[in-house]
Amino acid sequence: MAGGSTESRTRDRVRRAVGERGPVTARQLASDLGLTAAAVRRHLDALAADGLITEGDGGPRPGRRGRGRPARSYVLTEKGQDQLGTSYDDVANAALRFLAAQAGPGSVEHFAEEHVAALEERLHGTVEQAGPEVAARAEALAEALSQEGFAASTRTVGEGTGLTGIQLCQGHCPVRSVATEFRQFCDAETEAISRLLGVHVQRLATLAGGEHVCTTFVPTGSLSGAPGTTTRMHTPESVGTSDRAPDPTTEGRSAR
Repeated sequence: MAGGSTESRTRDRVRRAVGERGPVTARQLASDLGLTAAAVRRHLDALAADGLITEGDGGPRPGRRGRGRPARSYVLTEKGQDQLGTSYDDVANAALRFLAAQAGPGSVEHFAEEHVAALEERLHGTVEQAGPEVAARAEALAEALSQEGFAASTRTVGEGTGLTGIQLCQGHCPVRSVATEFRQFCDAETEAISRLLGVHVQRLATLAGGEHVCTTFVPTGSLSGAPGTTTRMHTPESVGTSDRAPDPTTEGRSAR
């Protein structure tokens, strides 16, 4: 019995680590948790069989098997995300429904903007310290978001295509349950990312929309200039999300 209890606790540690750090590989989990790779893979197989995790689609974290295929990375499924939630999610949703009924739908949008503004303020200093280059700011933003529980990471996409950019990925969303019903939170977050980075960004996928990872495209190359041209931060007045950059990926996915 004791052995079974230890096994269960370890499996829960692996599940929570995938939620906090995904997309993440078995090797990275083994290193982070102080476990053997074989033990981690055993727990990953069990979690996958229970429908709690799934393979990520080209996760942004490094992890290559020599010169072959990228190492498999893992993220939580919707079922796995639900298990990380709490009973407070239901209370929050009920409160927002009450707010919308009493003060109108615009009140929820205003609340979402205020909530995200507080997050933006906490992140602002870290991003500013990274300097004016968008790539450096995006990396700093990912690290700061991870500290806030978003399991964020970045990867470069579209190199050599004239649509060079960065995918900012978030493997976990602390307000996913609320944002699933009230998309105002996703919209406010996207606008905050745009302001922090100083460029127009495009939200490609969201956990609230049923995807496994929130994905935001951040352009770093000129659409009309040479591929790989570095983009510097624009002034705040020029930042917005109305002018959407083309999706540089071939997946064709968008937030639902």
